Amino acid sequence: MNELIWVARIAAATLCGACIGYERENNLKTAGIRTHSIVALTSCLMMLVSKYGFTDVLGANVNLDPSRIAAGIVTAIGFLGAGVIFTRKLTVSGLTTSAGLWATVGIGVAMGGGMYIIAVFATLLVLGLQFFFHRSARLVRNASVEKVTLHVRQDTDVRAILADCIDLSKVRLQSFSAVKLPDGLLEIKVFLVLPEVYEMQKIISELNKAEEIVAVEVTAEG
Repeated sequence: MNELIWVARIAAATLCGACIGYERENNLKTAGIRTHSIVALTSCLMMLVSKYGFTDVLGANVNLDPSRIAAGIVTAIGFLGAGVIFTRKLTVSGLTTSAGLWATVGIGVAMGGGMYIIAVFATLLVLGLQFFFHRSARLVRNASVEKVTLHVRQDTDVRAILADCIDLSKVRLQSFSAVKLPDGLLEIKVFLVLPEVYEMQKIISELNKAEEIVAVEVTAEG
């Protein structure tokens, strides 16, 4: 009977991890369903082993501390979490996914410890935070960093064009770089910090109207 309960805990932990991973994968993040599911499953399994795996050696002279493996799990997840954090130029991405992996470990440990309500509540809370506070959500628009790549002719005054197309009183230029291309063009990379309520489509539309600009490419960095 105990084994069936343990199997149910592992299955429930895996499901909770899969739910968090689905949200991450749906937003094209590095760690998705498989990663979060395995993290939750493994942490739950280790917690079960920590609590029940050594009962056969208990005796008058043998004492066990079930919390030691749980502490080791929290430490070990740091290596995996660090692997999904990337630094590009002046921006850092992957922090939310890394934090989600850390939370998934806690959910798996809680499920393995038999704290079902807390584990499920934590899963729903993590999903709620990631969904409602994601920068692309309609309810909340957080400030974001966008990388704009422009291909222009070499005699173009790019700064003047940017000043005409972008409201610099609301949008901040974080960095600016230019590289000469062999076909007589310049590749300009501009990192823009957009405020909470500002449509990137407006900038793209204005840049596309400029005759000096050959191509426009936008990549989200935040």
